[in-house]
Amino acid sequence: MTPDLVIRQARIADGAAPVDIAVKDGMISGIAPRIGSDAPCLDAAGGLLIRGFADSHLHLDKACILDRAQNRTGTLKGALEAVTAAKRDFTASDVYARGARVLDAAIGQGTTLIRTHVEIDPAIGLAGFDAIRQLKADYAWALDLQICVFPQEGLLNYPGTEALLRAALDAGADLLGGCPYTDTDPEGHIARVFGMAREYDVDLDFHLDFDLDTSWRHLDEVARQTIAHGMQGRVAIGHVTKLSMLPPERLAESIALMKDAGIALTVLPATDLFITGRDHDHAVPRGVAPAHRFHAGGVCCTVATNNVLNPFTPYGDCSLPRMANLFANVAQLGTGEELSACFAMISAAPFRLLGRDARIAEGTPADLVLLPGSSAAATVAEIGRPLWGMRAGRMTFEAPAPRLLGPRRDAQTVRDYSLMSSGR
Repeated sequence: MTPDLVIRQARIADGAAPVDIAVKDGMISGIAPRIGSDAPCLDAAGGLLIRGFADSHLHLDKACILDRAQNRTGTLKGALEAVTAAKRDFTASDVYARGARVLDAAIGQGTTLIRTHVEIDPAIGLAGFDAIRQLKADYAWALDLQICVFPQEGLLNYPGTEALLRAALDAGADLLGGCPYTDTDPEGHIARVFGMAREYDVDLDFHLDFDLDTSWRHLDEVARQTIAHGMQGRVAIGHVTKLSMLPPERLAESIALMKDAGIALTVLPATDLFITGRDHDHAVPRGVAPAHRFHAGGVCCTVATNNVLNPFTPYGDCSLPRMANLFANVAQLGTGEELSACFAMISAAPFRLLGRDARIAEGTPADLVLLPGSSAAATVAEIGRPLWGMRAGRMTFEAPAPRLLGPRRDAQTVRDYSLMSSGR
């Protein structure tokens, strides 16, 4: 069968020899060292080909609002108050436009799978959810969007919120989130969302333990409920900045607890660095949970964006390699093995967390992204920007490498300079 397209000389794993990949009717129809065909071709030039990056924790509904919401204190409280005030004026069209701006950027950075959290409460109603649901449909040409509805400002303390969450789940929300630290009854909040998750048979994703006080935490109750409800492998927790302050023995206990409960950990370095430690005037703690320790201990770990240009994170370009590089800097990781693990936390691990297959194989969709380097570690070390992407064999973006326009250096000039440098 004649392919529609052949991708020439792409690497599909670190250290692997380049291969040709045939695409037919939006699917990968063949992988071989050399595929003889007159079909149109793309030269990967030995670059690394992946299924794309996956952002396991993003907030599309409150992105890009710095023009109307400022965090004057830089604290979590300041961010929550600023967004609460701004949210009263959100409309579906407003959320859609800002979310589209972020998705456009994410696609150009090679992201093909996103879990977005959407705030649900009586102040915003279902306007944000309706906008994100429309974005999910409109951007299906380039990526998969998973919608997690959650009560950012509490559940039991905010009458009317549960009914709205149920309405969103009835209308097709993919999963449910929790935020117990904003509720007047955190453990009741945890119990209620677990009950709803079982009722609707959806996964859970918590914002959890977002401070540096290790004298208390909600992780233990979430782990207990996960096991009690038989939801191992279906619960994720994000932030959990308390974990950054634990001594080795208590950290090891936490790793074992999460592994036993099958809970995934998502670390959000840009937000966690910006928000935490504001009460310190020196020796400021980083506040970033050591995801690499949990990864090494067998816990599913991801690194994600969280917020873009809002009071929680007043910067961002949607580059997941940049986020993995930031985490590597904070965690002081530099070996090839360590950087490859960071790469896994923005690719294979979040694909697994979100229930998708990251393998490139015959018979799988031709959803592909080409990276300029030949290894995962190089992508993190150099913050490699993808060169192009496709979905079902159709190109979704192109970002070719810059073409330098300086004076030309011919081979003779280079040779003469080499001779001068060697003293000959």
